Amino acid sequence: MSTRIVMSSQAEKDWYVVDVEGKVLGRAATEVARVLRGKHKAIYAPSVDAGDFVIIINADKIRLTGNKMADKMYYRHTGYPGGLKSINAEKLLASKPEEIIKKAVKGMLPKNKLGRQMIKKLKVYAGGEHPHQAQQPKELTI
Repeated sequence: MSTRIVMSSQAEKDWYVVDVEGKVLGRAATEVARVLRGKHKAIYAPSVDAGDFVIIINADKIRLTGNKMADKMYYRHTGYPGGLKSINAEKLLASKPEEIIKKAVKGMLPKNKLGRQMIKKLKVYAGGEHPHQAQQPKELTI
């Protein structure tokens, strides 16, 4: 008996909606990354993108534990000499709440072409509304 690996195009992709209001960032991000990779399915293979689409709503109401709101820093570089920019989690959550969740989930995905393909299936919205009603997303509890 041999193991059958399903191709990415053959895998059935569902849509899930996650409400992260009051949830801890890291715990929510691990569950979302698991669904994006497809680890919750019996057909999971590390080299195949068999994961599902995930819609996250209420990203502006996510929680961080301890002093992470003030102490956690996010860095980026402009590409110019001396162009290192930094922002703490509190300011990033106030200005771009979607970005804080995307960065957390992206860090839990593979660092290759497959990971870049998986992160495209993540849709994050600051408010409680999303434009993906036509896909009939199922509720995913965390």
